[in-house]
Amino acid sequence: MRRTLGAFMAAFTAVMASGQPAGAHFQELLPSSDTVAEPAQSKVTLDLVFTHPMERGPVMPMARPARFGVKSNGTIEDLSALLQPRTIAGAQAWQAVYEVKKPGNYVFFVEPQPYWEPGEEKMIVHYTKVVVDGFGHGDGWDTAVGLPVEIRPLVRPYGLWTGNVFRGIVEAKGEPVPFADIEVEWVNDGTITPPSDAFITQVIKTNAQGEFAYAMPRAGWWGFAALIEADQPMQSPTGKPVPVELGGLMWVRAVDMK
Repeated sequence: MRRTLGAFMAAFTAVMASGQPAGAHFQELLPSSDTVAEPAQSKVTLDLVFTHPMERGPVMPMARPARFGVKSNGTIEDLSALLQPRTIAGAQAWQAVYEVKKPGNYVFFVEPQPYWEPGEEKMIVHYTKVVVDGFGHGDGWDTAVGLPVEIRPLVRPYGLWTGNVFRGIVEAKGEPVPFADIEVEWVNDGTITPPSDAFITQVIKTNAQGEFAYAMPRAGWWGFAALIEADQPMQSPTGKPVPVELGGLMWVRAVDMK
């Protein structure tokens, strides 16, 4: 019991020293719309922010992404040149504007630079994606980008009503990951105050086939973060080898039926 309490106090002290709560980290990649229905709506703004969505912060500083692009119609396009820095709550974030010019499902993705989390003594790399439908194309929404770890949707990830069940399969190096942890958070618009910490981050697991399911109870953006540990450690800012949390994230929006 003493060792358990001692370990807890050590972790608590480290988190407090870092100035950040112990909530889940989420790499946001949120488009202004997940569907483009007509040419007048063809410009999509994508916001890249590293934060705690349900708690509405803090915002962690995000270095220029190692990779940012989109996959559509079987082709990957590098969008790094579109990234523009912006400041949110005193921390660096990024934004890009992309014009959808032809029908297709556009799978936007980002590979951020490794982030050092002192409170947990590990590096974090969250490979993140979101799908935007161009002009009702319909096909290609389940296309894999080929990220080290990613979620492949088993339900079309747009045009979803509140209460719909989102299903996916977690893959690492192209293979399903059984019993992987998945953290789920809603991008809080300020209308919800979680009654306790247990409600901030929902936690689910994949089954033996690497599949998962979650019913989204409220309209808005939902982030699904499948977490695994990398095979090799990285070097911390102090020069110490530390574990690496790899995340395969996907963002899905639910809309109220009116």
